Amino acid sequence: MSTRRLYYDDQFQDNFTANVLSSRPFADPVAGYGNSLWGVILDQTQLYPTSGGQPNDLGKLGDANVVDVRELDNEDILHIVDRPVDTGRIDGCIHWPRRFDHMQQHTGQHLLSAVFQERFGLPTVSFHLGESVSTIDLRGHQPSLQALEGAARAANAIIFEDREVTVRYGTADQFARMGVRKQVERSGILRAIEIAGIDLQPCGGTHVRHTGQIGMILLRGYSKIRQDWRVEFVCGGRAETAARKDFELLTLTSDALKCAPSDLESSVGRLLKEREAASKNIKDLLSRLAELEAARALSSAKRRPDGTRLVSAILDDVAPEYLQFYATALSRSEKVVALVALQETGALLFAHNPDPARDMNAVLRKVLDQFGGKGGGTKDFARGALRDPANTQAALELAQSLI
Repeated sequence: MSTRRLYYDDQFQDNFTANVLSSRPFADPVAGYGNSLWGVILDQTQLYPTSGGQPNDLGKLGDANVVDVRELDNEDILHIVDRPVDTGRIDGCIHWPRRFDHMQQHTGQHLLSAVFQERFGLPTVSFHLGESVSTIDLRGHQPSLQALEGAARAANAIIFEDREVTVRYGTADQFARMGVRKQVERSGILRAIEIAGIDLQPCGGTHVRHTGQIGMILLRGYSKIRQDWRVEFVCGGRAETAARKDFELLTLTSDALKCAPSDLESSVGRLLKEREAASKNIKDLLSRLAELEAARALSSAKRRPDGTRLVSAILDDVAPEYLQFYATALSRSEKVVALVALQETGALLFAHNPDPARDMNAVLRKVLDQFGGKGGGTKDFARGALRDPANTQAALELAQSLI
């Protein structure tokens, strides 16, 4: 005997009465459920189980809190609750804000998918209703920004028309003759959701009664996911929340830049140009400073019997990119070996003026083998990073001994 699904016919009913057919201890370590929960089977329920991209309802059965709802292979619905439930008659209720939010998102998805397929030839191949944002995956050509805007405008126009959303029952063949958006290969009587004049789609989820109850649809972005295009969207209360947060962000940003929200685009563009110029100037200054510091270090570096000058230095409180400028400036001189590091990060850079008898990458590998870390390079220029910056001094001493 399968559980009767009351939400199939009345998705706005938030309470119900049912018979408890079974109530047993329940555990699912994979889902993080220990041994303190119970699994309850009812003869009928208003609580929706996770299915078809839509998460489960939450609610109560008597005094027990429903923490999860699952669909079993035999079409029974398992209610996972936080305390024992006695067999017999029991009153249940659903958490209405969560139910209505899911109804807004799911009906909004049907409408958005219908528009993308009808107007742009992009069928939906999957749907996910997330905690804060929902997604549909579209198959076909890349949708342009104009197509995304057009789809949102068309869907919202239908929302504002407040079209009727109807539950229909029939076979797959009957729905096919009625122009179903996506045919399903299933026998028996199916349940479908019809949005007047735009969409008919088999679905077991919960939906609003009129498109006006969706509120509005707001697209939040899209990206390439394997062979498909994933579109992020929010509906109803989520759309209102997202729009309010967007406005707050725009206000804070424009206040920080001391400009009107309408001038943000030009203000940000100007800042980006200024940042690019400042970054170039900083790099030029770091390069010049590195040349001066390198010249000073080389002037005091003693020559070895073979004529080599070794400069080993641990730099502190400098920009990370300065390490390369400094090592490069040192190694421009003949018979110079530069072993430099950053104290804060344990970054290492070993360089020298080309010398066929010396391999800086081999030196770096031996240092990293002993102290741990990652890196690599060529015979003339090798860089890496220690796993523990506390070993920087010891690492340089080892490198010196290997030169």
